[in-house]
This record gives sequence, structure tokens and C-alpha cells, in this order.
Amino acid sequence: MSILAQRLEHAWVTGVPVPPLSESDGLTREEAYGVQHAWNAARVADGERVVGRKIGLTSAAIRAQANVDEPDYGSLWGSRQYISAGGRAEAPAQTFIAPRVEGELAILLGADVGEGATVQHVLAATEAIAVSIEIIDSRIQDWRLTIADTIADNASYGGFVLGPWSRSLRYADLGTLGMVLYQNGQVASTGVGVESFGHPARAVAWLARKLASFGEHLPAGSIVLSGALGHAPSVAQGDEITLRITNNPPLTLRFT
Repeated sequence: MSILAQRLEHAWVTGVPVPPLSESDGLTREEAYGVQHAWNAARVADGERVVGRKIGLTSAAIRAQANVDEPDYGSLWGSRQYISAGGRAEAPAQTFIAPRVEGELAILLGADVGEGATVQHVLAATEAIAVSIEIIDSRIQDWRLTIADTIADNASYGGFVLGPWSRSLRYADLGTLGMVLYQNGQVASTGVGVESFGHPARAVAWLARKLASFGEHLPAGSIVLSGALGHAPSVAQGDEITLRITNNPPLTLRFT
């Protein structure tokens, strides 16, 4: 594992953030993906389970703010998947450093998707879709990060929870689905499906092509968090987050 990956792992385990990696090391995006991949490989070697991928920076406004021309991605580590029962789940707040939450659509792939992927390929390969609350978190102090920092930091992965998988949702117009995220009963974020790179399946197709550039692909059985549908409010112990997306049951996550 590289020195930078070791720093991130130490921050992940201890909850003590580190200064921006880009400040002293001048990371390029390509080098940052190398750090991310090294960190992921080391965690897998220690028993971590990769259950899928997450896509970040899918919002055009956020990409413009970060001065980047494409999204980024990270791995979903199963040790931070929180299981819902009856539409409710809990996550221990002390696990995270500076958590925020996003409302998203998760796609479960029933077939491999790889090089040359299009929206049509992704939709054809989709087995089911679920609503998801993603917890984003940063091992970088005070979220003072560049695009290279967030790439290296596994795309600011914190954890996630899924609602029930729906096969019928495959036939919905995902780009028009509305999203409302409530924090302690108050509206905290709103959005719509097109916020995810124009269409959630378009974001997943981008991911498949990006992975192909590293000699990888999205295998059948992968869960893909397709990107935030609105801005991400900060959360703390005691907060209760409820996600509502058109024609889907609500999903609630409480930070204990």
C-alpha cells in the first residue's frame, strides 16, 4: 500500500482526518486513482468486501465548481452497508468524521457492463433499482479537498443504506423522478433524476467506460450508486434522515 493510501487507511480507522494530500504531493487525477486502487486492494486483502461502486460529481453545477469535466468513482465497501428493516436503518454517528448524506438511485446489475457501454446497455443489464441514502465522509480535514483528494479518498465514501429492490422501477423514466430528503422532519434537499449526469443510467455507462480504461468492468451482481439527486446536508448524532423518491416507499436512516 502506498504511503498516501496508508494515511487514508489510518484516518478511516482512527477517525482523525489528514491534511489535503494534494497540498504536499501535487496529485494528478491519474495518480489519485492509483492511490484509491492501492487502498482498496489493501482493504480487500485484509478481508473487506467490495459490493459495488459509487459515482460522485454527477451534478453539472458541482463539476463546474470543482473545475472538472467528468464525474469520479469509488468502491462500496460492505463493512459500511447498513441494512434496513421495514424501511428504517441505523448508523453509529461516531463511525464518521464529518458525514453528509445524499439521496440517490441504486442500480443492481444482472449482467456484466464494460467497455463501450451506453445508456441502452445499462438499462438492458439492470435487474432492479432501489432508493438509497449514501453517507459521504472525508478523511481530508474540513472537506478542504481538490478533485484529486476526493478520488484518492475513495470518492469520499462513508457508507450507504438501500430500500427494497424494485424490478418495476426499471421501466420508470428515471430522469424525471423527484427526490425530497428530510432531516428531522424538515426538507433538507430536493432534486430530480436528471441531476445524475443527465440520467442515472448515463452515469453508470460513464462508470463502465472509465473502469474499462483501467482494465476493469462492472460485473453482474454489482450495486451501483448512480449519483446524488440534490445537495448533501451535514448530519450528526441524533439526526433522522428520510428519503422520498416518486412512487417509492420512504427510506429512513437514523444516526445513533
